[in-house]
Amino acid sequence: MKAKEMARREFIGQVIEITKAANKNLLGVKGKVIGETKNSFTLLVEKKGKKIILKNHLIEIRIGDVLIDAGRVLGRPEERIKVN
Repeated sequence: MKAKEMARREFIGQVIEITKAANKNLLGVKGKVIGETKNSFTLLVEKKGKKIILKNHLIEIRIGDVLIDAGRVLGRPEERIKVN
């Protein structure tokens, strides 16, 4: 699956890893998406929720073998899925 198609999917339940981030504390963070809003993901990391703000941050995420710029997944999940 290509990055463009992957960016329109529902992310809850997917395991993602942050591979690039301006905030060095986020590099390498890996967890299961347990929540998703217009501008953020909440990941389950070490049995705790960790909120990852996507808006105004340079973040690249990996889902399986696909890399996605976090800017492509901004927006309400229900609206993002509908985009052609």
